[in-house]
Amino acid sequence: MTENILVTGGAGFIGSNFVLDWIAAGLGPVVNLDALTYAGNPENLATLEGDPAYTFVHGNICDAALVERLLAEYRPRAVVHFAAESHVDRSIVGPEAFLKTNIDGTFTLLRAARSYYDGLVGEERERFRFLHVSTDEVYGTLTPEAPAFHEETPYAPNSPYAASKAASDHLVRAWVHTYGLPAVVTNCSNNYGPYQFPEKLIPLMISNALEGKGLPVYGDGKQVRDWLYVGDHASALRVVLERGRIGETYNVGGGNQRTNLEVVTTLCELLDELVPQSKFRPHQQLVKYVTDRPGHDRRYAIDARKLEGELGWRAQESFETGLRKTVEWYLANAAWVADVTSGAYQQWLTKNYAARTTLAAGEGAR
Repeated sequence: MTENILVTGGAGFIGSNFVLDWIAAGLGPVVNLDALTYAGNPENLATLEGDPAYTFVHGNICDAALVERLLAEYRPRAVVHFAAESHVDRSIVGPEAFLKTNIDGTFTLLRAARSYYDGLVGEERERFRFLHVSTDEVYGTLTPEAPAFHEETPYAPNSPYAASKAASDHLVRAWVHTYGLPAVVTNCSNNYGPYQFPEKLIPLMISNALEGKGLPVYGDGKQVRDWLYVGDHASALRVVLERGRIGETYNVGGGNQRTNLEVVTTLCELLDELVPQSKFRPHQQLVKYVTDRPGHDRRYAIDARKLEGELGWRAQESFETGLRKTVEWYLANAAWVADVTSGAYQQWLTKNYAARTTLAAGEGAR
C-alpha cells in the first residue's frame, strides 16, 4: 500500500477544497476521480497542475472496471468519497441522476473497496479506511424549538436528494456490519466558501448582486441552516479519516444557525462595504421573495459534540469571518465565476426561477 488516497468528486466544491488543503499540508499523494459534471471544475485545482502529488482521472464512479483498476494500480490507503449530485432544486426537477450517482455510484465504490480490502494483509489491512461524506439533510427538518441533529437522530429525508444520500449512508453502514469494511460516515451542515458552484445560496446571491439582478429568497426567507466554512469541513474530514472509529458516524457543524434572509442581508452589507463603487448599492434593494420550493425543510442544525469530544475538532471560523473570506474570494475570482456560469447553467437558472411567482415582502411559507 502506498501513501496515496483515492478521492471521488475531488473537482467539486467540497472535494476540491479538501484536495487543496490535503496537498498543502503535505499529507501524501491524491488520486482524484471525477466525472466533471456541471459542478465539477478542473479549474478549481489548476494550481496543482504538474504537481507530482496530484493525479487526475476523468471517469465515473459508476464505472466498476475503472474503479477496480484505480484501486489495483494506486493501492490507496483510503477512499474519500465526495462524488454526488447535491443540489436539492435539481433533484426535484430530475431525480434520476441523483439515484444513479448517489446510490448506484456508492454501491459500485463499496463493492470495489470491499474486494480491494479483502486482498490486503497486515499493516495495510489495518490502516485502510473508507470515508463517506454525507449531509445533515438525511435527518429531515427541525421545528424552531427542537434540539439539533445528533448521530442517533432517525433518518427522515424530505427531498429526492436527501433520500438518495440517506440510501448511500445506509449502504455504507451495511458494508461495515455485513462485510467488515472499515468505513466511517460524516454528515455535515451547509457548506460555504471558495469554489462553490453559483446555484447554491451564497454564491448565487453574490453573483446576482454584482450584476444588479434580483436576489430570489424562497417563501418568507426564515428557513434556518447551520453554516460551516468549507475549510473547517476539510480539517474535520482529515481528523475523522485518521482517528475516527470504524462504523461510527460523526456530525460536522459550524455552530452558526442563520435564516436565509439573515444570510442574504449580511451578504448585501458586505458587498456594500467591499464594492463601494457598485451602482446597485444598497444591494438589499435587490431582494425579491419568490414562491417556495416543494418540500422545503424549515430548519437544520448540527450537534457536533461527538466530533469535538472524541477527536478534539472544533470549527475555527465564525460565520462573520468565513463569509467575509468567501465574498472576498468571489470578488477576486470573477473570471472563475464567469467560466462556470455560462451556457447550460443559464438555462438551468431560467428553468428553476422564471416560473416562480414574486411575492410581497415577507409573504410565503409559514
